Amino acid sequence: MPSFTKQAIKASFLKLLSERPLHKISVRSIVEDCGINRNSFYYHFQDIPALMDEIMVELADALVKKYPEIDSLEDCINEAFDFALANKKAVLHIFHSMNREQFEKVLLDACAYVVRTYLDTVFGDSKVSAADREIAIRFFKFELFGAAIQWLTEGLPEDAMGEIHHLMRLCHGLSDEMLTRCAAGT
Repeated sequence: MPSFTKQAIKASFLKLLSERPLHKISVRSIVEDCGINRNSFYYHFQDIPALMDEIMVELADALVKKYPEIDSLEDCINEAFDFALANKKAVLHIFHSMNREQFEKVLLDACAYVVRTYLDTVFGDSKVSAADREIAIRFFKFELFGAAIQWLTEGLPEDAMGEIHHLMRLCHGLSDEMLTRCAAGT
């Protein structure tokens, strides 16, 4: 169970991140906001990037726990997009910060989890070689990642969900066809 102080540090960081860009947040501003001393911050976190990394990993892990099996990519994507829209300023501040590489790594890992879990759930033990399955996972992971990066680059417009749903309808059956072709050896 995380300590109260550690949770307070995270909450203060997220609050400040919703108010200002990452480069304008200091350890001092975090500890002043949550009413602790600097030593308490450093007891729990090495620095702000370590704090941000832990928060991003926790958020990705929460999505994983909520969807241990994914039989609908749309539900999972809706959940991620709803979170991003609810925390729009904070997400964009991280995305446009110097820690973008760290953000993209966590995002790519989350996309990989979603796609792998979806394909494992829907296709289970189909007769597809491990190599072909990995190629299919890589393909769809990068498609999902690319759509997310484009959405972030455009500033998280709320009307993008309609386009995402339309794209998902257009791609419906593509994973089925890819795995069918893999199983047939074509």
